[in-house]
Amino acid sequence: MNDIRLVVFDLDGTLVDSSTDLANAVNALLTELGVNRLPDPEIVSMVGEGAAMLVRRALTASGLDPQTPGALDRFLGHYDAHLLDHTRPYPGMVETLQELAAGMPLAVLTNKPAYATDRVLEGLALRQYFRETIGGDTAFGRKPSPAGLVRLAQVADAPLASTLLVGDSPVDLATARNANAQICLARYGFGYRFAPEDFRGDESFIDTPLDLIAALAR
Repeated sequence: MNDIRLVVFDLDGTLVDSSTDLANAVNALLTELGVNRLPDPEIVSMVGEGAAMLVRRALTASGLDPQTPGALDRFLGHYDAHLLDHTRPYPGMVETLQELAAGMPLAVLTNKPAYATDRVLEGLALRQYFRETIGGDTAFGRKPSPAGLVRLAQVADAPLASTLLVGDSPVDLATARNANAQICLARYGFGYRFAPEDFRGDESFIDTPLDLIAALAR
C-alpha cells in the first residue's frame, strides 16, 4: 500500500457487524409472508449487493416469487425500525478511525441505501470520521460499479492508484479492480468468501481493524 491518500470503507461487514439486524429483518418479512424463518448464517451469506438483491435471494431460498410485490419496502420497514438493535462497530474500529482520520481523508462506499447508511453512522457516532459517504441508491449505482469510488477519489483529489478500498467481500474486490484502486480485504468480515484463484497477489489483508494502522504505516 504505497502512497495512500484516501481510505474508503465498506459498511456492513467491514465497519460494523450488522448481521443480526439484517437477518432479523429478513425473517420478519418471511414470517409476514407465511413461510419459515431462514437460519441467520444463510441470510448473512446473501448480503453484499444491496437490499433488493438480499430480499430476492431470501424469497427464492424460501420458495417464494423473488418479485413478490412490496417485499422490498416491507423488508426496509422492518430493518429501519431495528437497524441499531444489535449493530455495532467491530472491536478496534473506532480507535482505527480516530488514528487514520487525523492523517488523511476517509470515506464510506456501501450498497446499503443512503438513508440507512446515514442512520447507522450517526447512531454509532461514526459519521464524524468521514468526509463523504455514498450509498447504493444514489446516481453512482451499486458496487461493483467503480463510479462511486471514482467520485470519492475525485472529491478528495486523490489518484485512484493512491486510493485504498477496505472491504470484506468479492463485490469490494471487484470494485477496486474496476476502478484501478488498491484493495484491503477484512478477513474478519461476514462477507469474506473467496477461493484462492480469486486473488492475483496485489491484495492486502487484515484480521482486525487495528491491523489497518500497521499496514498503512508499513
